[in-house]
Amino acid sequence: MSQEVARPYIGGQAVIEGVMMRSPRSLSIVCRRRSGELVVRERAAPTLAQGPRTWPLVRGIVTVVESLKLGSQALRWSADLFEQDLDDDDKPASKKKPPTASNVLTALSLPILSLVTSGGEAAPSTGSKGAGGFGFISILFAVGLFVAAPQAGAEGINKLLKLDLDVGSPGFQALTGAAKLLIVVGYMLLIRQVAEIRRVFQYHGAEHKAISTYEAHEELTVENAAKKTTLHARCGTTFLVMVALVSILVFSAIGAFLPTIPGGRLAQSVGFFFMKLPFLPFIAAITYELQRFFARFCTVGPLQVLLWPGFLVQKITTAEPEPAQLEVALASLRATLWREAATTSAPAEVPDRVFPDYGRLLADPGYVSARV
Repeated sequence: MSQEVARPYIGGQAVIEGVMMRSPRSLSIVCRRRSGELVVRERAAPTLAQGPRTWPLVRGIVTVVESLKLGSQALRWSADLFEQDLDDDDKPASKKKPPTASNVLTALSLPILSLVTSGGEAAPSTGSKGAGGFGFISILFAVGLFVAAPQAGAEGINKLLKLDLDVGSPGFQALTGAAKLLIVVGYMLLIRQVAEIRRVFQYHGAEHKAISTYEAHEELTVENAAKKTTLHARCGTTFLVMVALVSILVFSAIGAFLPTIPGGRLAQSVGFFFMKLPFLPFIAAITYELQRFFARFCTVGPLQVLLWPGFLVQKITTAEPEPAQLEVALASLRATLWREAATTSAPAEVPDRVFPDYGRLLADPGYVSARV
């Protein structure tokens, strides 16, 4: 029984044609190439944070920032492999296809995909670098989409219906929160239409199924994982939905105490937008703690109703995976457990490994001996 209690916590995230898994001591990414080969990248996790970084509220801010940064790195690494396969499929290498609208949308969505497909825990670095400038642009895109656009939408509804609500009033914040939820759902439905992103959502479902199999103490097989649900209480999609709801409460409480910007309605609206930005990390920290609580105490019984809003949106950001995608998720989980099960110290960084298929990976002594 004590051995069961000591089982390491596992989190995960979907990437392009692959899955990232992480545990206290390890991070792994497994991607399937067009050839069917499985590429495995596994790294040692840094020492667990100590001191103020582990304090309640502070740990939430640290986790969200690191998850966005490092999850985007993992997505870019998987995207590099995917682009290599596309280049190999193109006839003349010199005739590169111009970027399409779906390509641009996928690239801009990297931080958002990182958040909605993650398990809400920080991961160690994947070793992928570059694209810093475009990453900054995509983060600005996310802030504009999920912060500026909802307030503009609330302003439009306020004006259209002639409600005459003050920008700091609880009523206006309720409108903003409702607009944010509509934008989140609409945006997820939009990007789900992109073939590559829909496959990421399938891998997201595979990641949830693999982790649920592990948490149920069942053997890590495709057959067992296929029976599990694609929904999970610690999902980043649930986190995003909860942020919208928590922001209504926070800004309704503090709105009356924020200074009124002199000038017309536009100046007040823009001023309130910039005054809200410093509170976003605080909202993320509160949401993180709430989600931890819900995931621990609200997964059974009548309190499950608290998870339903997130689960409903997860039905958009997850999709039923194919057996081959479950293989990738389980392979990534086994690769992570390899370091957790190691009886001797393993090097912090090991070379990437390539297996012809899932069967050959399962035959590897390291992954066979992984504690499941």
